[in-house]
Amino acid sequence: MKERLVRGAFEPGHKLTVRAVADALDVSSTPARDALNRLAAEGALVYSGAKTIMVPYLTLEALQEVTAMRLALEGLASERGAARAPAGLAHSLQEMQAKINKALDSRRYSDVQWMNKEFHFAVYRHCGMPYLMSTIETLWQRIGPSFHDLLPKFAIQKYGMRNHEIVIESLREGDSAGVRAAFEDDIRDGYRRLE
Repeated sequence: MKERLVRGAFEPGHKLTVRAVADALDVSSTPARDALNRLAAEGALVYSGAKTIMVPYLTLEALQEVTAMRLALEGLASERGAARAPAGLAHSLQEMQAKINKALDSRRYSDVQWMNKEFHFAVYRHCGMPYLMSTIETLWQRIGPSFHDLLPKFAIQKYGMRNHEIVIESLREGDSAGVRAAFEDDIRDGYRRLE
């Protein structure tokens, strides 16, 4: 469930029941209920009735706070991750970006969201800071559902793709500060279109 929230599988306002989650994940109702309760305790979901939990809408204040935290934390993770990245990472990112572009052209927006998360975390995970990664995942749980508000206009006009290209170019040049700046610009572009 966390991964689905992080990747924007559910739009804000989407209602989730224990039965629906159990069916979707092919588990019994007890682990489904536990997962929903845990996510609600973390603030990633909110109760909207006795047996229904909803994906929350982000208020402007919450969006501003999450964005400020993302800029600081993802900036740190991307710069450190780029500095410690394996030699083939730029090539892997180029392949991911090709898949994102293909999904954009085909208007497969759920695939775009899936691969966008992969792109970011492919760099971040090399930072060597597990607590930082955990905190970033939590922030993506909060912001992931709002990515639906970027589509399809954001996707059709391919906003943000230049930022990904700069990440790849900077990584090839060994410019970890450039990688950080490009990811920060990507976060800012998304914020401006969600604001």
